[in-house]
Amino acid sequence: MQIRFIRTLWLALVVLLFSAASFAQIGLAITIGPPPIPIYEQPICPGDGYLWTPGYWSYDYDYDDYYWVPGTWVLAPEVGFLWTPGWWGWGDSAFLWHEGYWGPRVGFYGGVNYGFGYFGAGFEGGRWDGGHFFYNRAVMNVNVTVIHNVYNTTVINNNNHVSFNGGNGGINARATSEEEAAARERHVGPVSAQTQQAQAARSDPQQRASVNMGKPQVAATPRPGEFKGSGVVQAKEAGGHYTPPPNRGGNQARQNTAGARPENTTRPGNTNSSPTHVRDLPPAERMPAPNTGNAKQDQKYQQQQEKLYNQQQKERQKVAQQQEKQDQKLAKQNASEAQRQQQEQRHTQQTLQLQQKHTQQQQQMQQRTQPAPHPAGGKPH
Repeated sequence: MQIRFIRTLWLALVVLLFSAASFAQIGLAITIGPPPIPIYEQPICPGDGYLWTPGYWSYDYDYDDYYWVPGTWVLAPEVGFLWTPGWWGWGDSAFLWHEGYWGPRVGFYGGVNYGFGYFGAGFEGGRWDGGHFFYNRAVMNVNVTVIHNVYNTTVINNNNHVSFNGGNGGINARATSEEEAAARERHVGPVSAQTQQAQAARSDPQQRASVNMGKPQVAATPRPGEFKGSGVVQAKEAGGHYTPPPNRGGNQARQNTAGARPENTTRPGNTNSSPTHVRDLPPAERMPAPNTGNAKQDQKYQQQQEKLYNQQQKERQKVAQQQEKQDQKLAKQNASEAQRQQQEQRHTQQTLQLQQKHTQQQQQMQQRTQPAPHPAGGKPH
């Protein structure tokens, strides 16, 4: 029994060392800020109850390049909820992404002027009243013959197109006590329509900053995922001058200060290797909608699934940021190859453990939220 245990332990260690040796690397820190926010018009609101979620620059580690996720109209997950946009902020020698969220009031979003009511602080594009959303026509593009719950309040816009907070050339803004309180209130992450929009943008090469030079081909869409059609809006011009850093935008071996970034270790669907960092994991997928036959019970289960999804997203982001900081610290220390491999081993193990934990949680959730199979020929009780 003891020999078998030692053999199993040794085999696991060999697999871990092989994985770490194969993909030993220093995490690529994002030291170049995103391009300025492009100038574009807002597509007309598709219907009553839709809220505007502004476009933003996201980052693709496969191509070491920013890409533009177009602004779009989506339905809020709950009546009374507003969208707090995500934002890039400089910290610990790198740019970090702070994910947006839905909540009863708008929190801090870095002071970034995304336009259309999101002018750096708060939201001036509309308000909830009596269970209905009222649009401010001064900043929102709505058809008043279709949507009647509107008002008109002039808003001062500073026309600042800087897309990040802190760092060289960034916005100097700090969260107020009210904005910090908003982040602590009950809120949920991006809805599936927003995730769909981001995935569609990531798969379109024309959306990459190195290709469009800060002026994306698709700047905004009337509905999520619809990148073609009469309602799609192209950027009128870039928000400012942007020069892509060297070696950005091509899927080839790229160098950083401490070594090469391995190829194909972050591509979704690649099962030939274990992911080294949490950021290398494929985007999390939402669980299928509950279908127990009981509408009230399904709604309860749907809320539980959303809560678990948001919790897992927060855990991913937290661990990813920790790993990024550790890699940056090691790079500054001129660490030896052995030290780098040891850290990669720890990160690989940490990433796999988190992935397994989340998979188990989702399986347990699905067992609770899906109806139990009935015997052949049997009837449900």
